[in-house]
Amino acid sequence: MTKVKKALIAGSVLVCLLAVSVKALRASGIRNAGVDLETGMQVSTLPLDSMDRLEMQSVKKGGVDPVKTTADIATFRGRRALRVVSQDLLTGTTTPTGGQSLAIIKTSDFKDGTIEADVAGGPREGAQPDTRGFVGIAFRVQDHGSRYECFYLRMTNGRADDQIRRNHSTQYVSEPDFPWNRLREENPGVYESYVDLDPSGWTRIKIVVSGTKAKLFVNGADQPSLIVNDLKLGDTHGPVALWTGSDTEAYFSNLTIR
Repeated sequence: MTKVKKALIAGSVLVCLLAVSVKALRASGIRNAGVDLETGMQVSTLPLDSMDRLEMQSVKKGGVDPVKTTADIATFRGRRALRVVSQDLLTGTTTPTGGQSLAIIKTSDFKDGTIEADVAGGPREGAQPDTRGFVGIAFRVQDHGSRYECFYLRMTNGRADDQIRRNHSTQYVSEPDFPWNRLREENPGVYESYVDLDPSGWTRIKIVVSGTKAKLFVNGADQPSLIVNDLKLGDTHGPVALWTGSDTEAYFSNLTIR
């Protein structure tokens, strides 16, 4: 076989493989994927302008009924995005259950690397006055949302007049065994911190994970806003999810996993 024929065959095979890859990516709902030339890591980007490949889960707390969750595609600040509304009140009461809602990226399986997304949100219409608006990213999700690690923002705390509230602007949790209240009680100030937040606009968050360590960066800052050196689930893996807390209307856009 001549060198020319070999080259033609190799080229045809490469084209076929590329075509198969493109079809697979389209089927997965991932609009953009490739390899970071600097790090050599696989990169997946989802604009989150459709419900494709999302598994919605409402996580109940303490044996109560799951929170009522609605999810759709809406426009926020001129951008199409995933909207998740968590209506977290027990029927006939004004007491939040402390539940969460997860939009799990079914095609993801994350261990170490970087997760970035634009998030926005605040207390839903009709929420209690002490609701802060809780929006974040969960990772290494297991058992359809029953276990996960998570960084989230308390959207109205960053510019509050009360300094204690400001100090609680960012939060790490590991559900179900290490919720925020247990971590705050046993290790005050260790798993939460201050960061400036504008609840009226988009906020860019980045989570960098390696083994049992993770860092949260906000709005392109060079330094992390929160560092966790002992992820409670250990060195494991699982899907990434878009996380919404109690009585919150949240928006998510431009998710990148690498």
